[in-house]
Amino acid sequence: MNSQNTWRVVSVSETAKSTTRWVLVTGAARRIGACIARSLHQRGCNVILHYHGSSREATQLAVELNGIRPHSANTVQADLGDTEALEGMASVVSSCTNRLDLLVNNASRFFPTKVGETSRRQWDELMGSNLAGPYFLTQALLPQLSAANGSVVNIIDVHAVRPMRGHAVYSMAKAGLQMMTLALARDLGPAVRVNGVAPGAILWPENDMPGAEQEKILAKTVMGEAGRPEDIASAVVYLGLDATYVTGQVLAVDGGRSLNI
Repeated sequence: MNSQNTWRVVSVSETAKSTTRWVLVTGAARRIGACIARSLHQRGCNVILHYHGSSREATQLAVELNGIRPHSANTVQADLGDTEALEGMASVVSSCTNRLDLLVNNASRFFPTKVGETSRRQWDELMGSNLAGPYFLTQALLPQLSAANGSVVNIIDVHAVRPMRGHAVYSMAKAGLQMMTLALARDLGPAVRVNGVAPGAILWPENDMPGAEQEKILAKTVMGEAGRPEDIASAVVYLGLDATYVTGQVLAVDGGRSLNI
């Protein structure tokens, strides 16, 4: 696959490199990813905002965060399905900081696949963004994560353990990401902690899920309502920055939905 990725780096002082916690959030331009980035920034972290196609939103978010604290947000563009591009992302991180305190693997593709009609392109898109990308990006950034005794938080899904009808490949990819979380926690400890957050109904998919389907999902949620992006962000902050004796865990942030799937 030919890479058409570009990278943009905002200059950072050497003092900031050595004294500030640095985090990389994939899929940070919009929705839950943007909320995670803002929450980590509020905790004093400098953030590297990855995006694939949402250039305008990523740039706007970087401007917003740099307006709050100058030189605290950078942007990087890459297709996580292109493993060669991930080495480029690692180079961008190195140009910003020689240590990475937290990697949040949030970026994800989500769409249905019908068994019997699934194309190889659909398979590659879902497996690339949800599983291969997080694995190879973590591998590429391992030197910086190890130098910081850092951590990785993977955004998984409650459907990693209970499949969603009509979404076999997506569910399989998220199941792989959950096992990756456990396996890397064992392989990379004690230098690097690896945990996961499994959201339930937080933001509805952008492919216009029918209202009746939304109501059906909420009826099986103990809390009786959808969650907020901030619920996921607070879990990421806890696991990524505060839970220094927690690794190999997947925290379901689903309002109790997984009790009734």
